[in-house]
Amino acid sequence: MAGEEFKEKPKKKKNKMAAQTRLIIAGLFVSTLFIFLAACFATYSISQNMNKAYKNFAQVLSKTLAIEGVEVTKELPDLAKYDALRTNSVSVLKSNDDIAFIIFKDANSKIIYSSKDDYPEQADKARITVSSPMMVKLGTAVSNAGSVTVGLSGTIMDKVTATSQSSLAVVFILAWLVIAGIIYMNSSIITRELRKLHQGVKKISSGEFGYTLDDKDTDKEIQELYSAFNDMSERLSRYNEQTIESLTFERNKLESVLMSIVNGVVVCDNHDKVIMVNNYAKRLLEVDEDDILNSQIQDFCDSTGEFCFADKIAKYKDTPLDEDGSPINFTIEIDQRILKCLISPMFTKSNSYVGYIIIIIDVTKEHEMDQLRSNFISNVSHELRTPVTVLRSYIDTLYNFGNDFDFNTQREFIGVMNQEIIRLNRMVNDILDFSRYEAQNLHLEKTKQDIVEIIEDAVNQVHVLAKEHDLTISIMKEPDLPEIPLNVDSISRAFMNILSNAIKYSPDGKRIKIRAERSRDGEYVEVSVEDQGPGISEKDQKRVFDRFYRVENATHSVKGTGLGLHLVKVTIEKHHQGQVFVNSKEGEGSTFGFRLPINPKTEEPEEYIPKHQLPAESEA
Repeated sequence: MAGEEFKEKPKKKKNKMAAQTRLIIAGLFVSTLFIFLAACFATYSISQNMNKAYKNFAQVLSKTLAIEGVEVTKELPDLAKYDALRTNSVSVLKSNDDIAFIIFKDANSKIIYSSKDDYPEQADKARITVSSPMMVKLGTAVSNAGSVTVGLSGTIMDKVTATSQSSLAVVFILAWLVIAGIIYMNSSIITRELRKLHQGVKKISSGEFGYTLDDKDTDKEIQELYSAFNDMSERLSRYNEQTIESLTFERNKLESVLMSIVNGVVVCDNHDKVIMVNNYAKRLLEVDEDDILNSQIQDFCDSTGEFCFADKIAKYKDTPLDEDGSPINFTIEIDQRILKCLISPMFTKSNSYVGYIIIIIDVTKEHEMDQLRSNFISNVSHELRTPVTVLRSYIDTLYNFGNDFDFNTQREFIGVMNQEIIRLNRMVNDILDFSRYEAQNLHLEKTKQDIVEIIEDAVNQVHVLAKEHDLTISIMKEPDLPEIPLNVDSISRAFMNILSNAIKYSPDGKRIKIRAERSRDGEYVEVSVEDQGPGISEKDQKRVFDRFYRVENATHSVKGTGLGLHLVKVTIEKHHQGQVFVNSKEGEGSTFGFRLPINPKTEEPEEYIPKHQLPAESEA
């Protein structure tokens, strides 16, 4: 269809006049119309002025004849007036052919003399008639002695008008010829320059790259056009002169980009042969380039000998390419690593199928997080159910059989209920703090405080609990520690979480050491809690601050939500620009702590949430 449309377009162009020709004709037509209208206006103006001037001439002539008539007939008897007026009128008629007739009348409008009687043929040519009174002055009085009527044939006016029209016609024709000549010469120059450009384009299309056009003696616009053409010709010449080495360099750049992509990329041709694989894909698949390049992707297998891609590629090939434009995605597992794969077909510009691309994304961490979330929900449900069940049982027993127990038994029951309430309260606080501190728009109000006071308050709160386990808590503080900006509630909760963990995991009769001191660089105040518990393995230390993560083994059997240490990390690092740390050896104990900056950077205040609008906090 595209070829048929291309063939039809030239036929349409042949039946139409060229745009340049249409523009020239339009310009010539507009110029002709303008000159014609100007000539008509000039002719009309001249004709009007001539008529006006001719009438003025007739008026002047009639007044002159009236004055002469009065002078000629003055003091003559009535019979002699006719001859005098006739003699004067005949001399005037003979002196000017443009005067058709002259008629003299007395005061009673009675004709005294009319030249129509002597020259009737000349009188018939009259076109303009003008009358003037004959006024006689007697002393101071002026009286009307009659009138003179003059008829003019307009011969002079016709001659002048004809001459003017002829002159205008000549001017119009000359102006039209000049404009037409200018338009023709300009179009010829432009056509000649365009023919040169057309010739240059034909040279380029025939492969003669580097051909240039001479832009001398051309207009500025044409010079710019020729300059652009010469620049294009030079660029094409340079491109044509590129060697295979430069093309290979461009291909290597493309491969470098592919190799730098953060996701794994495997490119296969339409015969399933691997033709390109980037570094990240080799690392995810744990394979060398020589082992996978030019091999069939279906033959790839993991360390257990399982073919990872065979059934997925078979499913991809069974799916029609035009059925669904979305890529096929699937998940494979290679040596405990979860990989998400996307298969997308590759097409050329002509819509020819040339193979497919496999994008490989490592989703191991996301998969683990999903499992941790599931475990968290399960743990929270179980942990909340246990204290609620215990409380319900003990309360029900006390309510129904409390009178049957002695004081010590009742006290024991109430003590167990109190421990379960504390445990339930801690779990609820962890869940509320997790939701609160993870919020993006939370802004904690900070004031300068002495960190030692917060430490001492926390130790006083856990004094009874430590005494029950026969634990000794000592505080070692560096003198003259500076006050630092912090949020008292959040830092107290964070320190309480660390201290509570130390108490929970410390064997009875051991010692817990608390230190508050400046860091070595002097920029931070460092707080640490050292216990003599079972310790944490190096592997677990890397993830102990992750959300939902809990260390579960034979020694760490204490239940919880897995949020306590994560909340410490969020509080210190996100909201106080500090750092958390852990040092531990299995069997020797652990040291948890944090560093708070003495002069933190100025924070861009986020949307502040007033304290009374935050989730309610319970005492730890």
